[in-house]
Amino acid sequence: MKLQDYGWSPFFANQLDLTEMESSSAARVLAVHRSAIVVTDGEGERRLTLGSGWYTAEPALRPTVGDWLLLNATRDKALRMLERKSLLKRLAAGPTAEVQLIAANVDTIFIVTSCSQEFNESRMERYLATTSNSGAQAVVVLTKMDLVANADDYVDRLRRVSTDVPVELVNALDPATLIGTRAWCAPGQTVALIGSSGVGKSTLVNSLAGRTIQLTGGIREDDAHGRHTTTSRSLHLLEGGALLLDVPGLRELGLVGAEHGVAELFDDLEAVFDRCRFADCAHQSEPGCAVQAAIESGDLDPRRLRNYQKMLREEARNTSTIAQRHEAAKALGRLHRKIKKTKRRDER
Repeated sequence: MKLQDYGWSPFFANQLDLTEMESSSAARVLAVHRSAIVVTDGEGERRLTLGSGWYTAEPALRPTVGDWLLLNATRDKALRMLERKSLLKRLAAGPTAEVQLIAANVDTIFIVTSCSQEFNESRMERYLATTSNSGAQAVVVLTKMDLVANADDYVDRLRRVSTDVPVELVNALDPATLIGTRAWCAPGQTVALIGSSGVGKSTLVNSLAGRTIQLTGGIREDDAHGRHTTTSRSLHLLEGGALLLDVPGLRELGLVGAEHGVAELFDDLEAVFDRCRFADCAHQSEPGCAVQAAIESGDLDPRRLRNYQKMLREEARNTSTIAQRHEAAKALGRLHRKIKKTKRRDER
């Protein structure tokens, strides 16, 4: 296999100087484990143990699936990570305010949801904003079209969220419905699948791959929640030449650093805000509020306004919390260095 088969392009090659071209090897991260990563240099897969320096760096500076690394001459150590052309991330689930990297250098992200009660407009807005901010192309894949009387109803609901995002309507078990989806999986392209558990991501992965890569589950009928079948992130090379990354079902998709994506998704609301009489309008009961007028006339969905405001508050809160956490960590590091310096002075 050649590096180009794994997505190597001039974007990455141009980041190497002449010395690095002669003495180093490029490799792409295929999987990330707790204590090691799996990479490929085109000649085979290698398991590398990362040094402590990688783990003490900020999360955004650590390798994730899809990253490109430079290896030393013996190909047993990662020297540095190349600049990314896209990065999908979220706020890590749980009480720790930390960025979690999902995938890097992805060309297209399939946002997978199903034609069922699992479909949720507010969740879809969250996925679209996060994807838009990543730098990758978003494509919504609506699965299980064969299980409903009129699947186009779900396309109509999606269009009320975004008028221009590409959408593919599929039955993941019927190859005839996957022609459009396969068109996004060109040789050398990296495609990631994200979505809730049970919406058919694993079935879609297996159908696109032409072999069983992931176990499959389903959505529980009583609460529309799915069972986790994908348990880790890893890149798979398809027969057609694309690389496919299936991400475990995301119960939470905390926003962080997604200001651009939110603004782009809700640019229609921003245009309405500009028509308000007062620049500091809270869009509630102020006279001359264009937002309330649009809601009353039916031109603006109040759910969409509520979700926009909720996402803005969450984005601001999460970004501020992470910044405070980083500053506290820096302060602690300065204190440790000061203590060590004082100790060495006292020992002389």
